[in-house]
Parts: sequence; structure tokens; C-alpha cells
Amino acid sequence: MTNNDILRRLRYALDIKDSTMIEIFKLSGYEIAHTNLIDLLKKEEEEGYVDCSDEVLGLFLDGLIIHKRGKSEEMPGHVEKQALPLTNNGILKKLRIALKFREDEMLSTLKLAGMSLSKSELSALFRKEGQRHYKECGDQILRNFLKGLTTRFRD
Repeated sequence: MTNNDILRRLRYALDIKDSTMIEIFKLSGYEIAHTNLIDLLKKEEEEGYVDCSDEVLGLFLDGLIIHKRGKSEEMPGHVEKQALPLTNNGILKKLRIALKFREDEMLSTLKLAGMSLSKSELSALFRKEGQRHYKECGDQILRNFLKGLTTRFRD
């Protein structure tokens, strides 16, 4: 899945308007013009299509967390983590945080799309890479989760 596809599917699933998307980007400290946003939401074959980088998608997801949950309080002595390359696991984790989903809500959302995972398979997706039980999140799982979100919030 491309980052543009993820952005489009999230926008549709959560019924986010252009103006709200611009606000969400702004919450993460990223200023985006309306025309640039439209170019990110275009499909590859459309004229004016602009590739959405991992950084831009990550900023949108960070802004979505702030939009849905509010800005977190900075802890004294807290050191900002360096941004890692955005993976499907990271995208799923950020969506889980933004939507305040617990394990059962994640599983039921996947089930809405016709996919079933066990609790241990799901928790393996949120483990740290390199951990013994870590499992890489494939495009199929992410695609089905986004499809389940659409069913959950749009139907």
C-alpha cells in the first residue's frame, strides 16, 4: 500500500474534510497548503499526483493523535525519540493510539473486514522489532484494518 492510499482511506473512513486535514497537519507542526493536500489525495494515474513520503504520513498520524486525544504533557527530563522509518506496524500503532482502541476493538474492526486474528497475533504486531514474538504487519492486515474502520465509522 502506498502512503497516499493510506491517507485517502483514512480520510474516507474517518470522514475527515479537507479543512480538518489541514488542521491535523498543523497540530503536528506541518503547514500544508490546500492545493498540496489535494495533490497528495490524488491517485497515481491522475495529473498532479504527488507522492506522500513516510515523513508526511507520520506527521499526519501524529497530528491525528493530538486531534483525537489532545496534546500530551511534557515530562521533565523527557528526551524526544528519534523518528524511525514508518512501517505498517508503526501506522497501526499510531492509529490504535489516536482512536483509543483496545485489543478487542482492534480485533472487532478487523473482523468487520472479514479478517480474524488471535489476541497473540495482534499483540505480536505491537511488539518492538527484534523482540522474539514480533511479527511484521503486512499490507493485507493494514488494508483490512482500514476497511474495517470504514465499515465501523461510515455504516
